[in-house]
Amino acid sequence: MHRAGFLLTAALMFGCLTFGHHANAAIDAYAFPDETLRDRYNGLIDELRCPQCLNTNLAGSDAMVAKDLRREVHRLVLEGKSDDEVLEFMYERYGDFILYEPRFKRGTWLLWLGPIALLLLALFFGIRFSRLSNQVSNLTEDEDRKIDQLLKSQESSADK
Repeated sequence: MHRAGFLLTAALMFGCLTFGHHANAAIDAYAFPDETLRDRYNGLIDELRCPQCLNTNLAGSDAMVAKDLRREVHRLVLEGKSDDEVLEFMYERYGDFILYEPRFKRGTWLLWLGPIALLLLALFFGIRFSRLSNQVSNLTEDEDRKIDQLLKSQESSADK
């Protein structure tokens, strides 16, 4: 009996950890005339960031501003606004922060191109340093012999 209780507890914990994120999401009872509008609404609130929270979308935030914005998205979807029109409406009021993928413009070019530039810079220096380390010595045999002698004499003087 003890083993059955353990298995039941483990199953409940697994279920809470696996599906628990839905329990934290804010629950709004908005009516939709069809499933398509409901899916569009859910997609939009998943795509928009809560202006008050650091990194939570509107669907997962309990902040008052998120509740207001969910209500606004619901209204816009029911009015027949397209997804792009809803996103533009939110962008005009809250700026780049509300979009998880900010628009490419003068103020955000570094955000979009920065990782690519860093990758190219790393590749450039990686290739350059690997070529420098792989260069073959252009010393004559006599110069090689002198270097070996200097190294040996330095090793022997260090041992003393």
